[in-house]
Amino acid sequence: MIVSLDIDAQKTFTPLCPSELPIPEGEQIVAELNAQAALADLRVMSKDAHSPSAQWLVSSHAEQLRDTGLPNARETWVSHAVVGTEGFRLLDGLPAITEYDYCVWKGVEPDMHPYGACYHDLAEKLSTGLIEWLHAKGAKTLIVGGLATDYCVKTTVLQLLRGGDWQVIVNRAACRGIAPETIALAWQNMAEHGAIVLDNAAQIANYLQK
Repeated sequence: MIVSLDIDAQKTFTPLCPSELPIPEGEQIVAELNAQAALADLRVMSKDAHSPSAQWLVSSHAEQLRDTGLPNARETWVSHAVVGTEGFRLLDGLPAITEYDYCVWKGVEPDMHPYGACYHDLAEKLSTGLIEWLHAKGAKTLIVGGLATDYCVKTTVLQLLRGGDWQVIVNRAACRGIAPETIALAWQNMAEHGAIVLDNAAQIANYLQK
């Protein structure tokens, strides 16, 4: 069983929402996400789903990445992916929510800001049910893409690698990240922990045929 995962492929993480967390070229991953999904039996989606009164909010980008003192939201961020806003929406060209086989909404609690799609808390005690669902479906291969490479994608991939004996493939062309240094470290970290990093869906297709 092959499962494709779209991690936080939302407008908030693209230049379409410049006041939020615009990742360069973030809106350009749709074709690759759809291409990798075409190789899979099932498709999963995760979304940041934040409160306008989140306790980790700051008023400017210059104030980001400061320690919050909160046990489940380590860094400060500007407002993004607030439920009901344009930034909360999936990228144009992705399926409707009801067309996915499993969905995760994360960061709903105002004092929580998890990066990974598998747990609501940073201690990884409160499961979103994703890992359990993947086991129930008999998943053997997971194909991951989304936003951002150096935060939510990386954390989700590492959680998945710890959560089962499946192979985890990460599609470079279906990911974009925030900063060159942290992106490079993320790719290195994922590979060192056992992820298979491939360039695009075509390369993944060839790999799966071996």
